[in-house]
Amino acid sequence: MDWQTLAIQLFGAAHGITRDGDLLRGSVEFDAQPLTVIGSTDHAPVGVQLALAQARAVLDTMAQHPGRAMLLLIDTQGQQLRRRDELLGINRAMAHLGMCIDLARRRGHRVLGLVYDQALSGGFIASGLIADACDALPEAEIRVMRLPAMARVTKLPEALLAELSACNPVFAPGVDNYVAMGGVRKLWQGDLAAALREALANAPTSDQRAADGAARGGRRMAARVTQLVLDAP
Repeated sequence: MDWQTLAIQLFGAAHGITRDGDLLRGSVEFDAQPLTVIGSTDHAPVGVQLALAQARAVLDTMAQHPGRAMLLLIDTQGQQLRRRDELLGINRAMAHLGMCIDLARRRGHRVLGLVYDQALSGGFIASGLIADACDALPEAEIRVMRLPAMARVTKLPEALLAELSACNPVFAPGVDNYVAMGGVRKLWQGDLAAALREALANAPTSDQRAADGAARGGRRMAARVTQLVLDAP
C-alpha cells in the first residue's frame, strides 16, 4: 500500500502529512487528538540526512508537544550503502535516531511503528523496533538479511539456512515470522483506523517482545535468558 492511500484510510483526505524527498512528516487529528506522523517512503535507504531529519521531527515533537503520541510509518530498504554516508558517520546518525525515539518513550510519548510496505535491516532496527510496539500490514515485507548474505556472514551453507528457515522463524524473512518472534506485535487488517485506535489504547509501556516471542513459539529462549541475567547475583 502506498503512503497516500494509507494516510487517507487512517486520517481522511485532509490528513496533513507531507512528503519531502523520502521523508514523511505531519501533524494529524485522530479521534479529536493530535498525533505526530513521521516516516519514509519509496523503500527509502536511511542515510545520514534522512536519519537526522526523522530524529529532528521526534525532538521537535518532544519540545513543542510534550506527551503527544507518535506514529512511525516504515518503508525502508535499510541503511544507505554509500561511502559519503559512511564517512559522515551513518552509524552515529542512526544511533541518534534510535536514542531520540527511546527518549521520547521515557518522557511519556507513546510511539508506535507501522510497517506499511518494506522494512529491512538497520533502517527498521533504528525505528520500528525501538517503538513501544511495532505493527504491520499483512502485505508488508520484513527481513533483516537475505539468506545469501546470511550465509556469507555466518559461513553456513545457504541450503542449511534455507532448511532452518522452514522451521525456525529466526532464520526466515516474512511478516508472519516477525509476528511469531514478537518483533511485530500484530497485523492490521480490515478497518485500519480501528486498528490504530486499538494500538494507541493498548500501547505497552515496557518491552514485551521477548515474552511475546516465547508465547508464540518463535523466539523460545530470549525471555528466559534475559530473566536469568536479571536474577544473577
